[in-house]
Amino acid sequence: RSSDAAVPRAVWCPMTIEFVIRGDYIQLDQLLKATGLVPSGGEAHAATTAGAVSVDGQVETRKRAKLRAGQRVHFGTDEVLLLPSPLQSELPPSIV
Repeated sequence: RSSDAAVPRAVWCPMTIEFVIRGDYIQLDQLLKATGLVPSGGEAHAATTAGAVSVDGQVETRKRAKLRAGQRVHFGTDEVLLLPSPLQSELPPSIV
């Protein structure tokens, strides 16, 4: 008879990644690679084309979509929050 004792199980918890953008924007495929959510550009393109990525709650199929600080990207159970670089947030809007 098998025991029904508590057995440790892996629990998949959603993760929020805070990613600082250097410059005005980052392309979606580059973001997926830089955060480690996909291992290659080819997989980033495939995931985007398949509709597996959303930006601010909308499915995004443009693999090179330009993403800016303040946007949220969802892929699987993970979320990426895009943040401005500290330098950019200190500059007046006319310079950024």
